[in-house]
Order: sequence, then C-alpha cells, then structure tokens
Amino acid sequence: MTAVDVQITGRPGGGRPDGMDTYPGQQPRMGFFTDTSVCIGCKACEVACKEWNLVPEDGISLSGMSYDNTQALGADTWRHVAFIEKPVTTTDLGMPGMGPPDPPVDAPLDVLSMASDGGAGDADAGVRWLMSSDVCKHCTHAACLDVCPTGALFRTEFGTVVVQPDVCNGCGYCVPACPYGVIDIRPEDGRAFKCTLCYDRLKGGGMPACAQACPTESIQYGELDELRARAEERLAQLHENGVEEARLYGADPEDGVGGDGAFFLLQDEPEVYGLPPDPVVTTRDIGSIWKHVAAAAGALAAMGVASFFGRRR
Repeated sequence: MTAVDVQITGRPGGGRPDGMDTYPGQQPRMGFFTDTSVCIGCKACEVACKEWNLVPEDGISLSGMSYDNTQALGADTWRHVAFIEKPVTTTDLGMPGMGPPDPPVDAPLDVLSMASDGGAGDADAGVRWLMSSDVCKHCTHAACLDVCPTGALFRTEFGTVVVQPDVCNGCGYCVPACPYGVIDIRPEDGRAFKCTLCYDRLKGGGMPACAQACPTESIQYGELDELRARAEERLAQLHENGVEEARLYGADPEDGVGGDGAFFLLQDEPEVYGLPPDPVVTTRDIGSIWKHVAAAAGALAAMGVASFFGRRR
C-alpha cells in the first residue's frame, strides 16, 4: 500500500477532521522536542536539513534583522533558527540604575545579557537573546490534511505529516489552512513543501538530520510520550532555577490542534517567537458549516417550490 493509498482509504467518507484517523498506529508516534533554553543559534540544523533534503538555497546574505538571514519557515526553509533580540530594562531586572547581574552558573546558555555603560537611572540595560529552531508542528489535528484534494499530504506510520511533491497539484489550499503558516508554495514549480521530519531517514531506522546535527541537543527526537515527559522535567528544572517565564508550547493534547508532534520549551510568550498564542485547527467547523449550508439550501428550495405552486393558483 502506498502513502497515497493510506490517505485515501484511511478516511472513508472523509473521516473526522483531524487526520489522526489515517495514522496506522503500528508503532509509537514520533516527534520533536525543541528546548530553546540550550539553543546557541549555530544553524547546524538548517544546514543539515538543506543538505539531506536537497532544499534549495534561499539567500545567504544578512537580512538586517539580527543574525537571522532566513526570517521565517517556507518552501525553501524547513528549519528556521530565529534570533530574537529582546531589550532588557532595569525595570525588568528590579535594580534601577544598575546593569544586569551575573547569570547563575546553571542559567540557560542562550540567555545573554549585555550591560549598558550608562549611569544611574538609565532605562536600557542591554539585550536578551532568545534563540529557537522552528519547524513544522506535525499537528495532531492537521488542517492541511483535511483540505488537500489529491492526497499529496498524508499521515505516516510515525504519526508525522508529509507532503508528496510528485502528487501535489499546486492548488495551495494547505497554505492558508495551516494555523502556524508553515506550508509554502515554491514559485519555481508551484508545488507545496515543508518539513517531512526526514521520513526517509526514519524508515531506515535513523533520526532526522537536524536532530543529529544539533550540538547542544536542543532538538530532541523520539517517542512523543517520552519527549513530553522529558519536557515536563526540564520545565520544572528551569522553574526551580528561577526561569519563571519558561513554558511548554504545543505539548498539550487538549489545545486547539490536539497537541503538536513537534513542540517547544520557550522562555517567553509565544508571540515573542512569532508563534500564535492559541492555535486552532482551521477546519474544525467544516462539518457545522456544511450543515448550515445544506439547511439554507433546503430552505431556499422549499421557498422556490412554494412560490411556484403559489403562482399556479
């Protein structure tokens, strides 16, 4: 059975609008846990992703926006290392007129504070760098699966979501359907592309190229349940160390997308990282919408029939 057969036969009559009913479930669901507190912004993951998947070069000149030369995920950027420079004020530090204190020995590696050389009363105390390697979330409730008319998008035996470019007809329905803005159309050939979580490597018993290349293990690959347990332990450790802003993003199975197959430990609000605070599967109301459309159509038909017979009288 081919991947496309799984997509078509796994959802008789359309199935429920989340895509997990096409997950064969023959093995544990696999995914990513990205711990941004140990990301050093080296971009090894971006390079490894491009080299293994033959993703075209998307511009190597600096954008003028920090050291981030890719800026966002797209058809030619399946892994995006974000460099977020967040100003730190003395108010944030709780020490008016003084620079930031020395970070604790066990502080996250990417929390870099640069003290200003201003005198007492200065509001600007430096910059805090937040780095995060973003990727497709491989949602539990994947709207892109719901709207794809050709079966180009399918749920793999690992629970991940993959695009088959040779089946994609370039309709673009998946692009606005994604609540994270991950999927994009490649202008050169008009087809959709995104992270496959290195499906070919997984089938051979390997791990995704980005996770293997990450020198700090910021990107961790494994069974999703184990990763969620590991993330909870890491979060508790950071809270104990005083990083109160730390939080998990995409790890909750009860959120608007049913939890993500690729989730994150963040050190600030999701919006700071360019992530939607409360993502919701965009196709969740399709069923009720069609019911209302059918009801409206029935009402119009009834009115037309009544009008016709009324005129005959």
